[in-house]
Amino acid sequence: MYYLGIDTSNYTTSLALYNSEDKSVIQRKKLLPVKSGQLGLRQSDALFHHTKQLPELFEELFNENSCKIKAVGVSVKPRNAEGSYMPCFLAGESVATAIASANNIPLYKTSHQVGHILAALYSANTLEMVESPFIAFHVSGGTTDCLYVEPDDYEIIKITEIGTSLDLKAGQAVDRVGLMMNLSFPCGKELEKLAFMSSKDYKIKTILKDSNCCLSGIENKCRKMLDDGEEKCNVAKFCLDSIHSAISAMTEYALLKYGNLPIIYAGGVMSDKIIQNKLGEKFNAFFAEPEYSCDNASGIAIFARMTEERYG
Repeated sequence: MYYLGIDTSNYTTSLALYNSEDKSVIQRKKLLPVKSGQLGLRQSDALFHHTKQLPELFEELFNENSCKIKAVGVSVKPRNAEGSYMPCFLAGESVATAIASANNIPLYKTSHQVGHILAALYSANTLEMVESPFIAFHVSGGTTDCLYVEPDDYEIIKITEIGTSLDLKAGQAVDRVGLMMNLSFPCGKELEKLAFMSSKDYKIKTILKDSNCCLSGIENKCRKMLDDGEEKCNVAKFCLDSIHSAISAMTEYALLKYGNLPIIYAGGVMSDKIIQNKLGEKFNAFFAEPEYSCDNASGIAIFARMTEERYG
């Protein structure tokens, strides 16, 4: 049996099929179009592009894969938190509701963040971690969250925020610094490529405010470095080393508070190899492969399977 996952995040339209027999995942996704030099999209534009791209992805996915769908999963909000809402998720929710109703199959709703965590666990072959507490990071354009995750009777996992960024998010810092250097949005891959050309290794100490970090200083410092004539590769490396320092400090805080729990890093920023390598040297942690670290619907399809298995 196959389980369909739908995720319409701020910058990616994505579908996934999870095969419960061989535990394989088939993904189809497409970035939303952002004009050169622009830093993202208005929600109305994001909703329009998702509405346009969803039929194209469905046609591609099901023309290549003829299968019976047992249940549908969909992300309907950024996080499982009061007041968490973005209009772009309405595109996926409306399509998922229609498919489930027309086929008389269950529909399971969750958050984009739950999908990220489950996709990362699947990628790292550690889905069994949902049976006991662990620490998760969701680091992307909209979040820089350190999370305590524990089993939940209904939602599969219950997420409690340990710490976050009080201003700029890590992905925003990457994109703003990248656009300073005329990189293409989203800038993560090109910034990483630039940073690998640098011979610098910046030793940066992040001071947390309680459990939270502040990242706006990265943008300001990088702008000054460029104005002072610093090579672009070194500016890129400083940006990524600064983000690593913040994530490392938050990880240390979480381990001190909750004990030596397993750690999973998820979200698009965590696919950066420079950040991964530094964190991997210091912590016993798991990382998602890039296709499961960036926005994707795989974790949503897996959520549908887990929920159906438990309650269906």
